[in-house]
This record gives sequence, structure tokens and C-alpha cells, in this order.
Amino acid sequence: MKLRQVSEEVLYATEPITVVGPELIARLKAQAAANRRRRARLCAHLDDTDRVHEMLIVHARGAYVPPHKHLDKSESFHLIEGRLEVVVFGDQGRISRVVPLGEPASGLAFYYRLSAALFHTVLPRSDWVVFHETTRGPFNRAETVFAPWAPGEDDAEGQSVFLQRLERELSGPEKG
Repeated sequence: MKLRQVSEEVLYATEPITVVGPELIARLKAQAAANRRRRARLCAHLDDTDRVHEMLIVHARGAYVPPHKHLDKSESFHLIEGRLEVVVFGDQGRISRVVPLGEPASGLAFYYRLSAALFHTVLPRSDWVVFHETTRGPFNRAETVFAPWAPGEDDAEGQSVFLQRLERELSGPEKG
């Protein structure tokens, strides 16, 4: 299968049939291991204008996804390998829900769908997390709102402080 690489993290399918097996997952893991954000994805849709966006996403432990919400858009995850937690926040940054997910054999829930404009992030809980994400296209960056109370992609020190605080909150009695 031919793929088009658009960045150090992102590959796109180039053919009408996309097939994913262990070799492609290994390639995505190698890509994630080699970039600073520790993430990689295969977009199974052919370009940003497609009406349905399906992605196979790989995150290494420690990958940071800034809390964000999608305006007028839902998303769903299906875990394939590993474990992660989806952390949902109120508008002021207080944790409102934690959704632990794992591969089907883990005994955890392996599917999640968010149908509201709520701030959320994902925390990998295993060395590698592989999941399938589906959302509506076309992609429009303006439909994603990043939380003003969380550090951005380029603030490594802020990310470290934020993640440490988040871990303290998650390990406290309010986890739920």
C-alpha cells in the first residue's frame, strides 16, 4: 500500500482501499518514537476535505495532547493496543470525568464517543497506545478550541507542570 507522508507525524492513504496490519503499526510506532511529540497517525481518508475522517493513531507514553474541544463535531475512539485515559474537563479546567480505555482483552472499555463540545485530552497509560479515531470532516482548524488554562504544544516546561498537577488530581480521592 502506498502512503503519502505530509509531516514527521502524519501519513495519508493514497488508494481507495486501506489495510492496516502489524507492519504498518510498527512503522507508525517508529515514527512516533522519532519525533518530539511522540505521536504518529495514518489518515485513512484521502485528504482533509473528506466527509468522514478515520485515523489510526499511535501515542507513546508521555505524549501530550493539549486539552481541546471540537465545535459541532463528535469523535470516537476504538482502542486496538495498550491503555489510555480520556480526561474530560469543565470550561474552567476542573476534571469532570475520566474514561479509562484499553484493548479489548484488557477488560476495560475499548470504545468511547464524545458527542458534545467538552474540553478533553488523552493520557497514554502504556508504553504504546494504538487507536482508531473517527470524526466528521472536512477538517477545519477553527472548529478546534484549545483550553486557555492549559499549555500549548511548544511549552515543554508548562506541559511538565500541567501533567504533574493532572497526575496528582487523578491519583486523589476525586478520581472517577
